[in-house]
Amino acid sequence: MRVMKWSMIALAVSAGTTQFAMASSQDDSKGFIEDSTLTSKTRMLYMNRDFRNGAGNIPKPGGGFKSGYREDWGLSELLNYTSGFTQGTIGVGVDAFAMGTLRLDGGAGRQGNGLFASKSDGSPEDTQSKAGGAVKFRLSDTVLKYGNQFVASPVFSTDDSRLLPEVATGTLITSHEIEGLELSAGRFTAMSSQTGMYHDSLHLPSADIAGATYQFTDNFVGGVAASDVDDYFKKQYINLNYTLPIDENQGLNFDFNGYRTSSQGQELAGNVDNKIWSLAAAYSIGAHKFTLAHQRSSGDSGYYYGVDGGGTIFLANSVQYSDFNGKDERSWQARYDLNLATYGVPGLSFMARYVKGDNISTDAGEGREHEFDFESKYVMQEGPAKDLSFRLRSAIYRTTSNYGVDTNDVRVIVEYPFNIL
Repeated sequence: MRVMKWSMIALAVSAGTTQFAMASSQDDSKGFIEDSTLTSKTRMLYMNRDFRNGAGNIPKPGGGFKSGYREDWGLSELLNYTSGFTQGTIGVGVDAFAMGTLRLDGGAGRQGNGLFASKSDGSPEDTQSKAGGAVKFRLSDTVLKYGNQFVASPVFSTDDSRLLPEVATGTLITSHEIEGLELSAGRFTAMSSQTGMYHDSLHLPSADIAGATYQFTDNFVGGVAASDVDDYFKKQYINLNYTLPIDENQGLNFDFNGYRTSSQGQELAGNVDNKIWSLAAAYSIGAHKFTLAHQRSSGDSGYYYGVDGGGTIFLANSVQYSDFNGKDERSWQARYDLNLATYGVPGLSFMARYVKGDNISTDAGEGREHEFDFESKYVMQEGPAKDLSFRLRSAIYRTTSNYGVDTNDVRVIVEYPFNIL
């Protein structure tokens, strides 16, 4: 992996002086301050997980549970500053962020949804905050960034599914020197969880990553990526995405994703040996989209992720509650999306899907699971509250053979992004 990482860096940097870089982003730099942006994102999240059939949250001494559900409600604020680059052959800039949360509701007996960290007495924190930044350099169309950052690689991705995102610390280089081709490589040595305020709450030893994405045609994109997480595993990923336009109102899309993961070193995640892939086909016609997907896992274990980021699972059947990534699991999905803009209500959309998984290898025999999700979202289209969004997500999850816990999951998300500069 180290050989791959540094060879990609060398390729990206050397490309900046070749014929491919006729005009570059650095040539168009207006300056450190002139190209700066400052944004804020306010998020309110209510989350309730109701356990069924006698299951519950946080066991009590002597038996039973403190409650049969988890319920949290909080508010977060994320300020993001992105500078431009200084002018010249090599541009210099900085990125910085500050973020915090405020607990609106949720006690010690009901917490556990990942919105707040816990105090020493087990009760959730009332407020939390953290800040960070990174320095960046740009040569032609290649950017090198070092420090705290948000990452979205299929083999190393910071999760943003709760109040605050995870934050990775390390170095990432991204190159767009050749038209249609993106190369990336990096090394990360720390990962802060969504509720962990210090820089390495996930105890990441180190992770080397590399990836490439190429736009073959206007309708066909392919990508590969690989990671080496010290004393955990090595992981490889491939994606192929093809869109077939039928006419101005119709189209087909095919999306294939696949991972291979093998444990190494101290095997801190256990014996990980997994291959998993998914194939989704979506048919769009006007306001409607119909999707069918199949996902299949094989090997001596299920798919593992987490220390490499809670968002590192780019698979079709990774949905609201379950990822359908158990050992030997096979799963199918049917999904329907509706965009009401076509019917005169721009900003309003609905989604419903059903996912069923079986053939899961467990100590108790074959495990099975299924999940029904419903989601509605409305985004304000104009006025002083433009881009303010309201989102309702609901999941009904059921399982057999002691594979998991039957759960109803409800989330209400209100989000307001705002451009300050």
